Amino acid sequence: MKWLVVVLMMVAQISFAQVQRVSFADVDRHVQNVPFAAPDSLAYSLTASFTTDLQKVRAIFRWITDNIGYNVAVYGRTIRTRGFKPATSQVYDSIVESKGLNERVAYSVLRNKVALCNGYARLFKTLCDYAGIPSEIVTGYARSNIGSRKFKSNHTWNAVYIDSAWHLLDATWASGFISYGHDEFVRQFNDQYFLVPPQQMIRSHYPEDPRWTLLTDPPTLAEYRQAPFKPTAFIKYTIKAYQPSSGIVEAALGDTLVFVLQSSDVAKDRTIAAENDYDSLTMSAGSPWAFLQPAENKISTTTTYTYVVNTPHVGWLNLMYNNDVVLRYRLNVKGRKEDDSIGFR
Repeated sequence: MKWLVVVLMMVAQISFAQVQRVSFADVDRHVQNVPFAAPDSLAYSLTASFTTDLQKVRAIFRWITDNIGYNVAVYGRTIRTRGFKPATSQVYDSIVESKGLNERVAYSVLRNKVALCNGYARLFKTLCDYAGIPSEIVTGYARSNIGSRKFKSNHTWNAVYIDSAWHLLDATWASGFISYGHDEFVRQFNDQYFLVPPQQMIRSHYPEDPRWTLLTDPPTLAEYRQAPFKPTAFIKYTIKAYQPSSGIVEAALGDTLVFVLQSSDVAKDRTIAAENDYDSLTMSAGSPWAFLQPAENKISTTTTYTYVVNTPHVGWLNLMYNNDVVLRYRLNVKGRKEDDSIGFR
């Protein structure tokens, strides 16, 4: 499936085409009468009567936001939802035993009728897969009034391919909100998070892979001035400190930059499987990304990295630790001209 995503990205050049806003009244009415079912049956019930991918995506999105509640159990309380009698454990286990991760999560969400953001995103992708619509799960940082304010991955949303272009949406945030005391989920559909323009989405959603901003040159969030961005892999390891502390590095052509990671249990870190999946498209010549390997290609209690600034075109420095990207810095090269693109291809 990954090759298909890469091909579509190359064809669309990560472009965003503004979808003409049309009335979804008929679609929204239709989904109100679609009951819970297994993902394959549910996807068919939601999309079979529509002819365009836009209508089908709307049906899937609106059904999820109408029927799946946010799991506030993490704050000490759960919610009840209507419809669908859950399968018995025995039947449920036999159904999902041979399924992939996305579909196993989708079954669990449908069974319990609640989810966290990862569950919303995986259910959306699973239903899109059955409807024959390319989509992706996007992991990254979302600005929120709930939880940690640290600049690291804390949210999951989706990208979907409609009318020869990728588009962004967030079923979790569209489904409602959590009460001030974090003890109740209030269902309230928010159309703002359906096919969000990239320039608007970036204000609150910053993906681990900046290509999924769908912007040629993504703006730098204010949080970068406080700390480098921490992808999901960062929390797997025993990294306890890093330098520089600011996520934005100012430099001039010819400068040699030094980065340092301090780890408390390198032996343990070496036993952890890497999950890096950056492909040849990302790492091709002319890419605005640089992937820095440790000195002597070896992690240690004090792991050092160096980078010589020999081009104005690299704008993002990624520190590799055990073959995982664990920190990302923004590089501002003095004298870089406005037409020196550091966009994402």
